[in-house]
Amino acid sequence: MTMKKTSASILASILLLAACHTAEGFAYIDPSNGSIPKGSKQTEKTGSDRQHNAVVPPPDCDPQLLQEHAQFAYELADAARLEVLPYWRQSRHNLGQEIKVEEDRSVFQSASPVTLADRAAERAMRELITERYPQHGVYGEEYGVIRENADWVWVLDPIDGTRSFITGKPLFGTLIACLYKGTPVIGVIDQCVLDERWLGLAGQVSTLNGKPIQTDGVATLNEAEMYSTTPDMFQHGDELNKFDAMREAVKTPHYGADCYAYALVASGFGADIVVEADLGLYDYCALVPVIQGAGGSISDWNGVKLSLQNHEVSKGRVLACANAKLHDQALEILSKPGLETSNWLNDPLSALMEDDNGPSALFPTAQRLTPWVGGFIVGDMLEQILHHGP
Repeated sequence: MTMKKTSASILASILLLAACHTAEGFAYIDPSNGSIPKGSKQTEKTGSDRQHNAVVPPPDCDPQLLQEHAQFAYELADAARLEVLPYWRQSRHNLGQEIKVEEDRSVFQSASPVTLADRAAERAMRELITERYPQHGVYGEEYGVIRENADWVWVLDPIDGTRSFITGKPLFGTLIACLYKGTPVIGVIDQCVLDERWLGLAGQVSTLNGKPIQTDGVATLNEAEMYSTTPDMFQHGDELNKFDAMREAVKTPHYGADCYAYALVASGFGADIVVEADLGLYDYCALVPVIQGAGGSISDWNGVKLSLQNHEVSKGRVLACANAKLHDQALEILSKPGLETSNWLNDPLSALMEDDNGPSALFPTAQRLTPWVGGFIVGDMLEQILHHGP
């Protein structure tokens, strides 16, 4: 009798929650397939309102200068290769590996490795920029920022994926971006070991080793192959809960490719989505022209374009998709109101597994089977009700 009353109370609570959020205009999204059931009301923000068009150079951006700077970006990539390749698959001692500690970052980013190769490659690129374009700004991962407010700013990540580099895995890259008045208009992803170089240039089709590329994504989230560097890059709470929802919605989550995952999406090699967080400006600026010039969509988790001016607002949260349709579906999950004010939602997976013999054992797949409603995962609500009462 008690169990029947508890079940009825749980059902009533969930139905009330769903009704309230539907009335507010939120859409139900089934994490198993990313679909919006018929009859549910979508959010006011539509696909036409979002930033998923190719990069268009600002009207006052000189096309001749743009081409000149694109050629110079190739020179920078060549210079970085000369510094990085001698360290490839060398011993820890030869790499001169150190740990860079950063406060207020995710678990993944709070202590990251840096090598002699990282520093040598960035120094070489900065020296070339200073020599050729002394009035330009530089924003680098290893040596900081100069002339950030210049019209032209070069954004450098000498080795994106240093963890892969130090373990001999060729899934890293040198990232070179050129920003005009804060907008990424040139992007290079250079994988020196595999001799692969992607170029994105505003207003033009992206290329891989000089040949045009195009994304080849699926139509729905439940068909999609999704990449993230690691689950540890998502802060507990809002970020991790939304990432978990994405992980449940797609066909297969993959990990560990850093910038190379974005190159795979742009090239149409079978990857459909990249979702990441806590990225530095140097981690994503070069990716923007490459993805968009190949027909893909890239933005922050709210659909806002990625730029120097928007970096603080975007908080390093990046979503890249092979097409606008996937991008819209992913944003329906990632742009929902956050969960940060609910302490018991900070680690839903741990909460789900904490009592194998308690009431939650009756609902082992609650989080997977229930929809995302108004920014809340109903499965998490169910777990709270089961443990503490409605």
